[in-house]
Amino acid sequence: MKNVNRIGPMVVMAAATLYFLVPIWWLLVAASKSRAQFNNTTPLWFADFSLGDNLSELFAYRDGVFLRWMLNSVLYTGGAALIGTVLAAMCGYALAKYRFPGREAIFNIVLSGVLVPATALALPLFLIFSQFEATNTFWSVFLPSLVNPFGVYLARIYATASVPDELLEASRLDGSGEVRTFFTISAKLMFPALVTIFLFHFVAVWNNFLLPLIMLGNERLFPVTLGLYSWNTQVNQIPELRMFVLTGALVSIVPLVIAFLFLQRFWRNGLGSGAIK
Repeated sequence: MKNVNRIGPMVVMAAATLYFLVPIWWLLVAASKSRAQFNNTTPLWFADFSLGDNLSELFAYRDGVFLRWMLNSVLYTGGAALIGTVLAAMCGYALAKYRFPGREAIFNIVLSGVLVPATALALPLFLIFSQFEATNTFWSVFLPSLVNPFGVYLARIYATASVPDELLEASRLDGSGEVRTFFTISAKLMFPALVTIFLFHFVAVWNNFLLPLIMLGNERLFPVTLGLYSWNTQVNQIPELRMFVLTGALVSIVPLVIAFLFLQRFWRNGLGSGAIK
């Protein structure tokens, strides 16, 4: 009976692993083939390994516009995720540790923002930015990406559980200001939550497609998601773009992989410390 109980979850996890990894494997294999081999070889296995040539052609195409898109995505995502995480952490911490009129009402409004899909906000945001003639600019994508209601919710829950009120009182008695207390004491205790918020925010902004699609018309400002989409719509007219789309899609997931691999140790260590406490 014990073996049956173990086999069931293992089968489910194996199936889930295949479900998520097979598309990535196919993308790696497809991006390593030449144009002639793409339709004439086994889809899930390598032919002549041409990934280096494909990358060279991709980076050189149209004066390196793909690299420009990657840089744009890094700027949109890195800045928005970092600043958005700090803002969400401070807001969640304030809602958790300070008593003031309307606190629960503010939290409920923030929580309702989690339930609003991003597609419902894209058009109102476009109309607002158009009133200030700020569409088709870097800020039209960057500023809306700073908002992270789920991050505020997660920060409040974690701050309530991990930051003792007694520690805050002791820091105040020692003469520490509220801002200094947050950054030197509370932020360290909340670090696992901050890493989680950052990763979720990073992935959400990196994969954001609809907002740049509505806001931007200048392809020099495109993030990589919108840039690859624009190429994909031209595949029937320009067949060589197919390999650029596949190779570009492979390159576009590399920053996500790096972010997870680099931050997972902080995440794991913080969760382990919290479990011990």
